[in-house]
This record gives sequence, structure tokens and C-alpha cells, in this order.
Amino acid sequence: MTTTSIKRARQLPGWAKVLTILVVLLVVLLAAVRLIFFGAIKDVFGEETHDRSGPALLKSIQDISRYDAASGNFQVVVDLEKDAKYLPDAIRGTRTLYVGAGTVDAYVDLGKVGDGDVTVNKDRTSATLHLPHAALGKPALDPERSYAVSKQRGLLDRLGDVFSDNPNSEQAVQKLASKHIGDAAKDSHLTARAESNTTGMLEGLLRSLGFKEVEVTYGDA
Repeated sequence: MTTTSIKRARQLPGWAKVLTILVVLLVVLLAAVRLIFFGAIKDVFGEETHDRSGPALLKSIQDISRYDAASGNFQVVVDLEKDAKYLPDAIRGTRTLYVGAGTVDAYVDLGKVGDGDVTVNKDRTSATLHLPHAALGKPALDPERSYAVSKQRGLLDRLGDVFSDNPNSEQAVQKLASKHIGDAAKDSHLTARAESNTTGMLEGLLRSLGFKEVEVTYGDA
């Protein structure tokens, strides 16, 4: 709890202090009952895991014409704090420190290449290709490398977690981590690397087919 929160707590009126004590006692009581009750059940009856999920259903198939030419690995530390307007942090508020790690792919969409974008001489020894600029895919968080470092919660938030089906929800920080990773990818040279790799791939492919001169350019159609 910060210095500001301590000062706010000291300025609370008498009824608020009584309410705070009652909330604390209720949280402790519920947590103890939950711990003792569920712990006793696990000790007496044991715990087994059964996967009764149904089969995965294929909903659709999408043809992909893009060439994934580069992939960037990113990591960001998210510090997300939510405060109540008129309550101190000790009563209502959360602060989560989350390490998000993920990847962003850079690709060239070869499906946008038209007939006029590829020219070949009569001897089939020289080829010129005009491709669209490389683009960035959506950030993909890696659950194996992403984790919450700490999570501070006020008393009311802890009380809500007792009755919540998902007390460890990290959806907000995960979305924020994905946004920061996407912004970092835009500021990187990932698309330039993707175009360079695509050029190298096409030059090697066409030269293996007998072409001696290969020119690859990028730009709008």
C-alpha cells in the first residue's frame, strides 16, 4: 500500500473504519472456510482430472497466399493500475504487473501480384517482379513465456474474487501487452527484413529455374 493510500485510510470517518474492519473479518472468514473446506475434500477424496471435451469441429478453411518472411520476438512489462475515485487503494483497486512475451510475423501477400506485375524476356533469362509492401500480422502472445509477476488487490476486490469463477483473470493485461507488442513491431525494421528475405527467396528460386537476372521491387499496385 502506497503512502497516499495510508493517508487516505487515516482520514476515513468512523463508520468507514468500522465497515473496513467488518469487510476484513468477512474476507478472512470466507477465505478460511474456502481453504479448509476444499482442502479437506481434496485430502479425503483425492483429486482426479478427466477431459470430457467434445471433438474439435472444422468451421471454415481459408486459403493463404502470403509468404511469412520474418518473425520478431518481443517482450513487454505491463503495469496496469485501476483505482476507485473516492476509495483508497486498500479498499478498492487493483495493480497488476505482467510480463508479456509474443511474436509478430511480417509477410508479403503474393496473392495480390497481378499479371502485369511479372515480366519475363523472350529468352526467359531475365525476370522482373513487382510485389506489394510487406505487412505485419497480429501479435501472438506466448502463454509459456507470459506470466503475472504480482497482483495487488483492495479488500473489496479480494472479497469479489472469493465468489468469482475466474479470480485470476488477466484478460485486460493480456490485451494491453498485445497492443504494446504490436506498436513495437511497427517501430521496428521487421517489414524491411521481410522484403529482403522475400527478395532472396525469389532470386534463389528463379535462378534455379535458369533465370540469370532477377529484379524484385516493392510498392503499391
